[in-house]
Order: sequence, then C-alpha cells, then structure tokens
Amino acid sequence: MKNIFLILFAVTLINPVVFPCTNLIVTKGASADSATYLVYLNDGEWLYHLNNTPAKDHDPADSLTYRSLSGIEYKIHQVPHTYAIIGFQMNEHQLAIGETTFTGREELWDKDKPLKYWDLMRLALLRARTAREAIKVITSLVETYGYGSEGESFSIADPSEAWLLEMTGTGGKGGAVWVAWKVPDGTITAHANHSRIGEFPMNDPENCLYSENVIQLAVEKGWYDPDSGEPFRFNDVYDPPSPEHLKYTETRVWSILRRAAPSLHLSPDYCRGITNKPYPLFIKPDRKLSLQDVFSLIRDHYEGTEFDMTTSLTAGPFGNPNRPRPLDWKKNDTLYSFERPISTYNTAFSFVAQLRNYLPDEIGGIAWFGVDDTYTTCYFPVYCSVTSISEPFTKGDINHYSNESAWWAFNFAANFANGRYSDMVADIRKIQQQTEQQFIDDQPAVEQKALSLDREERIRFLTDYSNSCGKLVHQRWVELGNYLVTKYNDGYIKDSTHRIRSAGYPDEWLDMIIEKEPGKYKIRSK
Repeated sequence: MKNIFLILFAVTLINPVVFPCTNLIVTKGASADSATYLVYLNDGEWLYHLNNTPAKDHDPADSLTYRSLSGIEYKIHQVPHTYAIIGFQMNEHQLAIGETTFTGREELWDKDKPLKYWDLMRLALLRARTAREAIKVITSLVETYGYGSEGESFSIADPSEAWLLEMTGTGGKGGAVWVAWKVPDGTITAHANHSRIGEFPMNDPENCLYSENVIQLAVEKGWYDPDSGEPFRFNDVYDPPSPEHLKYTETRVWSILRRAAPSLHLSPDYCRGITNKPYPLFIKPDRKLSLQDVFSLIRDHYEGTEFDMTTSLTAGPFGNPNRPRPLDWKKNDTLYSFERPISTYNTAFSFVAQLRNYLPDEIGGIAWFGVDDTYTTCYFPVYCSVTSISEPFTKGDINHYSNESAWWAFNFAANFANGRYSDMVADIRKIQQQTEQQFIDDQPAVEQKALSLDREERIRFLTDYSNSCGKLVHQRWVELGNYLVTKYNDGYIKDSTHRIRSAGYPDEWLDMIIEKEPGKYKIRSK
C-alpha cells in the first residue's frame, strides 16, 4: 500500500489534476436489492495493485509519519485498533469511500499540510465503522493536522447511510472548509470533478454537517457578501463554474441522472454553460436500480444523445469513442474540446461497492472490482473480509507489458479494439456480460454456503472464492486478447471457420470520403 501512495504523491507533484474521476451513490431505498451502492472510477494513467490490510492492535504511544507535498514531515497519532481494509476503498464493516477532485480555488491549497485526500480515505477506513464515523475521523484529522490537498468530493457509504462530503483547504489558516450532506434514502447522487453541494440546510445536524468557518472564510476572501440577499452556495463560492469546466464535469453527472430518471427530462443546458441552474443534487430514479443497472450507468459515451462519441467524424469509420489527450485545443483565440465521457480508456481501476445490512458484514460487503476502461472491464466480486487478493490484480508495472498482470490483459484488449472498435468491442462485451452474469447467478448459492459456516471458515471460503473469480477474469482476458489479435489480424476479419473476410469500411464512411475528396480516389465513371 505504501508504494501506491508514493505513486500518488509523485504524480500529484507532476500534475495536480491527475485523477479526473466519477462517483455514483445509490441509497438502499433506491436499489432493487436494498443495498447501498457506491461507485468509484479512478481515472489516471497508473497501474494500481489491489491489496488488503489486516486488522491490528496498536500501542497508544505509536504514531504515523506523513509528509506534505512540500516535503515537511509530520507525526499523526495512532489509535488502539485499526480495521481490516481492501485497498483504500472499503473495510471489514462494509464502509466504502470514493472521491473526485474538483480543485476549486487553488490559493486555498496548502501544500505544507500533511494529510492528502488519499491519506484521509485510508485513515477513515482504518478507524471508522460507519459513514458518520468516517466523516468525524476525516474532519477531526484535518482540524488537528491540516488538509494538504485541493478541493475534493468524497462519497462515503455504509449499508444504512450514504453521505457526500466536500472539502477544500483554507490557504494556510489551518483546518479545512467542508460540508457533509446525507443522501436522502430512496435517491441517488453523482459527482465528477465539480463541487455539487450548493445551498445547504444549516439547522439540520442529523442530515447536514459543516465546518464553523464555511461562510466566514468566503466573506474574508471577498467571495461572498452576506448582505447581498443571495443564498450561500458552497460550490459557487469554492469551485466557481466556467463553461469549459462544466462541459468537462457536469456532462457526466447529467448523463448518469438522465439515464436513471428519463422522466425528469434533464436538459444539457447547464453542462453546456447555457443556464446557471444546476442539476438536482439528489434525484429519485424512475425504478429501483439493480447491480447490473449500476454497472450500466458507468458504461457510457453519451450514446443516443447529441454528444454521442461513437458517431461523427471524430469517431472514425468504426465508431471509436476514445479521444487521445489533451481533450482541448486552441485555434485563433477560440477554445475547443472533445467530450469527456464517463467511460474512458484512461481509467486505472474502478469498483462498485455493494453494501447490505441484512447480511453479516463479511458476506454483505462486496467490492465489485475492475481495471481499465469501465466499458470493457469485467467486474468480479471481492468480499470485504478477504485475507488475500487474486494475484493478477496485485502485480504489474506500467512501464513493462506482462500478460501476468490483469491490468495489462485488460488494457491490451481495449487498446487493440481501437483499430476496428465497433466490431471488436462487441466481442469484448460478449465475454464481459457472460462472465459478470455468471458471477451474479452464482452469488446466491455462494452466500448461502457462506452463511452455513462459522466466521473463520466463512472468511476463508469467501477469500478463496473471490480469488478464483479474479483468476478466471484474468484468464479470460488473456485469451480474449489472443482471440482479437487472431480474428482481426492485418485488417481482415476471420469467421468461425477461420476463413478470411475483407470487411473494409462502412458505406457511410466511404460516402463521406467521396464527398470530402471527390477526385482523389476516383478511377472511372460509367
């Protein structure tokens, strides 16, 4: 785990906005199986090693060492007992955490303070059993030691509650500025690199918490006038929107919400900067969402909308939605940009936390884990009690290809598909759907078996099962990569009998070539 955070630290020094992520929260009242769901897409060019940390007792005199981005070393107090965790996403008590960075006002980013957002996520999982406890852990730590990251939105969920916590620094004044709002049961919310909490209730401590300085700092900085008669809006003050920022961030939020609740007829006007009326923070989906629905919501290139990335000139002849970065460019003093989709080939890993309060923690909590692009990944179950992780998901080096690494197996298949996307992605999605459905179909029997065992046997059984699922996924994707290379070799397509077929380009693309360059390819006319 230490190596992972060294990577995060190093990449953050190079580029402060490296993880343009997407999160989704589904409360138990909004899900078909009465589970709370938390989805975290970690989008960045790095190879993540999933790991587990066992529970442990500590000496009260122990301390932890953290270093600020500017290199200052700090000692953080230890607690008597820390819980078992998976990565920095989930712990043994079905507590799950995700995040997206919104940066906000960079003058508030204090790089001399020790605790970065990923430190806080890990510490909260180690020290808290519930979402409310996690909020208390995070906010008390930054109050004591200071906050060393930019603006951040945290998704925090347990089997009974889910919260959105938004936080930014104070520019050297100590502590942090933050608001935490409980997601009303029966609703969902999403965030994607833009602060989502606007006006919030200030007299409802059961459902909304905030730092004492949340308005005071804004007044001191001249960002809010309490005599203006305008309501205080956290996001407008600490993460002021711009047309390019809204396009990059709120389009993803809009697409998740519009698909979960088509009846709302949400307009894209806000994410296009046409109106200043933001999307609702919480919405009720048109129907209760299943696990498969949740998977589907984060597999999206805006298909079927005016922003569909699988159509138009930029998609090429085979409907490729992937755009090489940078996504924006300038020409003659005009700024342009491609869309930033929910599904991106830049995703390092993602997980869907399924949290169920009607089962023992060791069975109720699952991190459905996947690496690389959400559109072509395959989620497999990692129960929150596991004592080891499937080996292919614990290894790999981004600078050296190896098919022993799950990340490379998935990355290879997805990247090779860029050559003839519409055909190859259909082959990938077929294996994806078959494999995920196999895990979902097996889930009741696996969990019934686990319930029949005592706790220690149960944990061993679920660890073995989770590891076998990971190994199966890795094996299928190595085989899938080999299959794609063979079937689509040298621009041809081989059929089931291995006969070569010259498929060429779609008629629509050939018509466009003729229209754009009518004489260049012409041989003769009748």
